[in-house]
Amino acid sequence: MPAAIPAHILPPPPTTTIAYFLLVHRFPEQFKRLFRAIYDPGNQYVVHIDKSSGAALADDLSAFLAPYRGVEILPAQDALWGGYSLVDAELRGMARLIAMDGGWSHYINLSGQDFPLKSQNYIRQFFAANPGKQFIRALDQRKERPDTMNRISHVFTEGNGVMIPTGIPRSYLPGDTPFIGTQWKAVTRSFCEYVCHDPRADRFKAFYRDSFIADEAFFQTVIMNSGDQGMVMNDDLRMIDWVPDGDIKLRPRDYDVADIEQLCSSPDLFARKFNAENDPDVLTLLEQHLRSPEGSIYRKAARLAGADLSARRTEAVAA
Repeated sequence: MPAAIPAHILPPPPTTTIAYFLLVHRFPEQFKRLFRAIYDPGNQYVVHIDKSSGAALADDLSAFLAPYRGVEILPAQDALWGGYSLVDAELRGMARLIAMDGGWSHYINLSGQDFPLKSQNYIRQFFAANPGKQFIRALDQRKERPDTMNRISHVFTEGNGVMIPTGIPRSYLPGDTPFIGTQWKAVTRSFCEYVCHDPRADRFKAFYRDSFIADEAFFQTVIMNSGDQGMVMNDDLRMIDWVPDGDIKLRPRDYDVADIEQLCSSPDLFARKFNAENDPDVLTLLEQHLRSPEGSIYRKAARLAGADLSARRTEAVAA
């Protein structure tokens, strides 16, 4: 593992600051390691602890987070996989981050099983070098993922902890194009303000409330159908290894020590998932990596070499 860079020779950090929204529902000790790895007193953090995870986990994390500056815990609600409740939690988190501080420029969402591959200094340098770009995967759903159109072509509801297909058909929003991607993103403050507070986003909120797996489509659809939201890079800056998993078709594989070389050489900013109960050593090695030159200093050419370059300006693809 490369030696750490002495703090006095690191370049001064850019003025870019970051707002993080973290979804947590288990593994409190792993979450604490993640939080320490991404914490910087200049950033802002909102944490959502799933209501179904119980009071013990919520109390533990509340006590852990209490000494940190710029951190708030969002009032707990159930966040059901596949349901709009995940979108609602994220919108509430975005809105709270906007209200907490007027200075941050970029928003990143994470789960408690993610972990950074780059330091906060590196990440700030990266965003300072890529102003105005939206890092979110966004594919035309009709053209590139027609197999998923059933998620929006019929009404779904949330009830008793499960998603319920009603079988009721419906038409898509006239004049708009549905997009799809992943739940993960790194977007600008201006987009967060738009999706949270602009009335033009209300039609998407109303429609996707009755859809299936809205968290993989709502934000993509808003950003691609709402005028000029900047350059959408079709890249969520995450290293994820998707593997088959029964009816769900694909799931992210848990990384372990055997993956450390690939993790440390990745141009991505984060990776998921990890399970520190099965392999805590991979996080120890990544913590060391964050203090190395490769994990701390942004080099533009290195990122571009691994980036998905199918970027599009939003006004060019909206219907």
